[in-house]
Amino acid sequence: MSAETAPAVPRPPTRTASAPVLSGAQAVVRSLELLGVTDVFGLPGGAILPVYDPLMDTSEIRHILVRHEQGAGHAAEGYAAASGRTGVAIATSGPGATNLVTAIADAYMDSVPIVCITGQVFSNLMGTDAFQEADIVGITMPITKHSFLVKRAEDIPAAIASAFEIAGTGRPGPVLVDITKDAQQDEVPFVWPPKLDLPGYRPVTRAHGKQIQAAAQLLAEARKPVLYAGGGVIRSGAADGLRALAESTGAPVVTTLMARGAFPDSHPQHVGMPGMHGTVPAVLALQDADLLISLGARFDDRVTGKAALFAPHAKVVHVDIDPAEISKIRTADVPIVGDLKDVLVDLEAAFREATAGAKPDITDWWAFLDGLRDEFPLGFTPTSDGLLSPQHVIQRIGELTGPEAVYAAGVGQHQMWAAQFIRYERPNSWLNSGGAGTMGYSVPAAMGAKVAEPDRVVWAIDGDGCFQMTNQELATCAINDIPIKVAIINNSSLGMVRQWQNLFYDGRYSHTDLNTGAGTARIPDFVKLAEAYGCLAIRVEKEEDVDAAIKTALETNDRPVVIDFVVSADAMVWPMVPQGVSNSYIQYARDHAPAFEQED
Repeated sequence: MSAETAPAVPRPPTRTASAPVLSGAQAVVRSLELLGVTDVFGLPGGAILPVYDPLMDTSEIRHILVRHEQGAGHAAEGYAAASGRTGVAIATSGPGATNLVTAIADAYMDSVPIVCITGQVFSNLMGTDAFQEADIVGITMPITKHSFLVKRAEDIPAAIASAFEIAGTGRPGPVLVDITKDAQQDEVPFVWPPKLDLPGYRPVTRAHGKQIQAAAQLLAEARKPVLYAGGGVIRSGAADGLRALAESTGAPVVTTLMARGAFPDSHPQHVGMPGMHGTVPAVLALQDADLLISLGARFDDRVTGKAALFAPHAKVVHVDIDPAEISKIRTADVPIVGDLKDVLVDLEAAFREATAGAKPDITDWWAFLDGLRDEFPLGFTPTSDGLLSPQHVIQRIGELTGPEAVYAAGVGQHQMWAAQFIRYERPNSWLNSGGAGTMGYSVPAAMGAKVAEPDRVVWAIDGDGCFQMTNQELATCAINDIPIKVAIINNSSLGMVRQWQNLFYDGRYSHTDLNTGAGTARIPDFVKLAEAYGCLAIRVEKEEDVDAAIKTALETNDRPVVIDFVVSADAMVWPMVPQGVSNSYIQYARDHAPAFEQED
């Protein structure tokens, strides 16, 4: 997913006349304070211990002690994705730092601005296989926007400030700052603001005017246009601009998995989520379009299906702040490099000028799409085994909680159902691991979101497999008064893997049963586990109890709430495009596909 400029990074105050002498560790904390950081997630260890001492003294930064460093990384992600502010995670050297790697990779794939600060062994011990030594800069080089190794105390303020500048500007992403223990302990004058030396880092934000005009002309001439909105709309804060362009053009809008909420689901021009498990109108709108306006999207394989057969008749306008994404998968007829927040304003104005304020006639296009909406509405088949329908449970969570909440999903079937059956009306309300597909994302990401947005209800919608990877962060939530709500969609299996085994491997369920649900040993018992972590725990096995459990969760704000929804393992995610084929082969349900023209 390609993303645009995050909200502006706080600028340092003016340099003072006399520079106080601080240790490198104190400089870390003071730099974070001056950059406006108010919350960090971390876990101390030997190589980062000097930083943890001055953290006790700060009244401006709340440190939240996680139970695993991966939790710190995902919490920083959730914090950033829910609020638009850069998240911060802190860990020690060696295994502490490597435990952050999954979250760093996740943030890189989904363009989430986080800064990870790690301790490193003494500089004179580097390269000797010292205790808890790992080359975390080398390890993370491919999955960060930049990685800093700091060996001198005097370089710490510039490194921290540069990390925030890089993480939060251009295409957002993770930045690592690895600081040796001697750099943390040495004392030097603290000079602020530091001079930022970032040669070659100049993100383009303003698009070329001729490209804008060319795109506007294509929009004016198109009879089957689609606005293909990706996660960059959210990262750039461009949702208002997208709505303005949509309403000026009258074009249908699709929002990818990373863009849910960028355009209101209730808007009549929204035709749904595209992709492998997208709605039939959204998938076929892209497939049959004569013009795609790609906005902060990256033509991911889960959206395009077989790329060579994707949208075969469409011209492409590709808008992205990252030039590396332009024409990477699909050649753009009009490439536009720039910040979506600015580009959309310029494009809407250019379109009105090109059409003299008159919308193109796309009534036949809308008649086709409305026909698909009527014939293939989003729905689900009730279960036949007496267990709960997962789609119904998730739909009721959304309906009873409303659009002002934040919903963080794990990865798998429950993720797709949460994207499908909850209606999203605003940006930053839907958090998930889209690119990396990281199981274990949900609970710590919800924790981070709740810290960033304490006045909003925050749900973690998780699977029984995902939940077992990071549920220790419930202790963090309970102890730190972070009252998230957790809905475990418990089908007693690795659901999405099981679905593929059902469809493509003749129902041979190889190592996907988890024994957590109905008729099993229930190891672990999620209710007992949640209670042990200080949470209110509820198990729901009957449909008539679903609403009452959700309402109890919404009324409980003195501790986290965990609801074990025991659902059917036979429920599947539909619609579905099988991997590696044209999107024209979308199946609405098993053995039920729309009629389409065969492709050459």
